[in-house]
Amino acid sequence: MLIDQDERELVAQSCRVLGRLNLTKAATGHVSQLSADGQRILIRGRGRDEVGVRFTTAEQVIAVDRDGKQLDGAPGMAVPQEVYIHTWLYKMRPDVRSVIHIHPVKVVLFTICQKEIEPIYGAYDPGSLDLILDGIPTYGRSITINDDELGKEFAAVMGNKRVCLMRGHGITSVGASVEEATVSAIRLNEAAEMNYRANLLGIPLKISDEDMRVFRTKKKKKDTAPEPPHLNATWRYYVELTES
Repeated sequence: MLIDQDERELVAQSCRVLGRLNLTKAATGHVSQLSADGQRILIRGRGRDEVGVRFTTAEQVIAVDRDGKQLDGAPGMAVPQEVYIHTWLYKMRPDVRSVIHIHPVKVVLFTICQKEIEPIYGAYDPGSLDLILDGIPTYGRSITINDDELGKEFAAVMGNKRVCLMRGHGITSVGASVEEATVSAIRLNEAAEMNYRANLLGIPLKISDEDMRVFRTKKKKKDTAPEPPHLNATWRYYVELTES
């Protein structure tokens, strides 16, 4: 049996949730978690025996070192090309314990059309509004992040943010846990979905400056909490919803 079985299962569960919500296609995309000692990264592997993100099992989660070199894994499973997204974010962000890279269609369309995801709602979903008000950077190159130079470049663009758009490619989200990084990815997609639908109906109006000020003030108070409010309940909801 592979060591860190529970942690591998959590990484696999995140993959299943994201896949079953159709936030990434086929076998593209990966979730990772940094080990408690900070020396190993558990990440969804790629290879001839994989069956797609939405069907990920713990056996398809492999361990790599902090430079992305494979340490273990079932036969037929190898390191994903874009492991450098993960390794460089862990190197540059000591607050990060989980990294997710996926390809949600609606968000990618926004990057292709160079259209901003605007703060057009408030109390409807304060969680995704928080992401928008915090600022969402965009990595401008539509390429595979498949070496150290590109990984470092991407991590620098993402900076200290929770999510980052990748032009004509996908998104990356991070968190202090797998659950947090997963929920952030879902919330980013929901923000894009609302903006997309609003633009189909007409010209969306941003919420007022006063309302944005109120939500920013509330966010500062939330930032002092041990973990984001309602995170566990939100995670459990999506696990149940997707039967993951």
